[in-house]
Amino acid sequence: MSAGTHPAGTGSGAARRLRALARAELTLLQRNKAVVFTALLVPLTLPFSARQAVDRMELEKLGLSVGTVMLPAAVGFTFLFAVYASLVNAYVARREELVLKRLRTGELSDPEILTGTALPALGLGLAQALLLCAACTALLDLGAPRAPHLALLGLLAGLVTSAALAALTASFTRSAESAQVTALPLVFASMLGSGIMFPTEAMPDRLASVVELLPLSPAVRLVRGGWTGHLSAYEALGATATALAWVVVAVFAAGRWFRWEPRR
Repeated sequence: MSAGTHPAGTGSGAARRLRALARAELTLLQRNKAVVFTALLVPLTLPFSARQAVDRMELEKLGLSVGTVMLPAAVGFTFLFAVYASLVNAYVARREELVLKRLRTGELSDPEILTGTALPALGLGLAQALLLCAACTALLDLGAPRAPHLALLGLLAGLVTSAALAALTASFTRSAESAQVTALPLVFASMLGSGIMFPTEAMPDRLASVVELLPLSPAVRLVRGGWTGHLSAYEALGATATALAWVVVAVFAAGRWFRWEPRR
């Protein structure tokens, strides 16, 4: 065997294992009607239910429009419900059903187990976010993004951050039933402070500088900046660094404290 053969085979084996685990998780996800309902419908309906409140904002003074408020809100709800909340439930349910424990006895490594379990939710979140971006662009006369690289970066940052935080939240969640409760603090904090329900541009400067440090604030800010083009290179770099910091902290904490045995 040549020096380069083994790494290639290892990578191919890891990809094969991840695909198999993702297919199995997708089957299990489809059986949970409540989670599927929340993941699919909530991000599609909640942003447009807030349309009346958005119409009352003086958006022109903020350099925004209905579209540049509604689109990041829709994508933010996808992060929260299609990825974060559904993954917290998935991780906890698989742990309590001893699925994760059995997987650890095979070839899969711990990161592969967590990643493979997350892939269906991440795929769903990505597809839903792209669909919402297309719908908002068409229905709200938003036009194409002025800085598409920032919008794409924000989308990827939000998906990865949501998945990492879901693994961390599952670490201290006792049961699938309580997963709905332990996920609420981040959901509410993000809805109110990350520019999802209320754009940070409408907040006092001091408050805005604080809430911009919330986990999903950088992703929402990058998505909005991708469409408005108002985000400078320095601001985009700061948002990216904040998102990366949250991912690193969440991954490290989940790796340290994630529980593989059922919590009794």
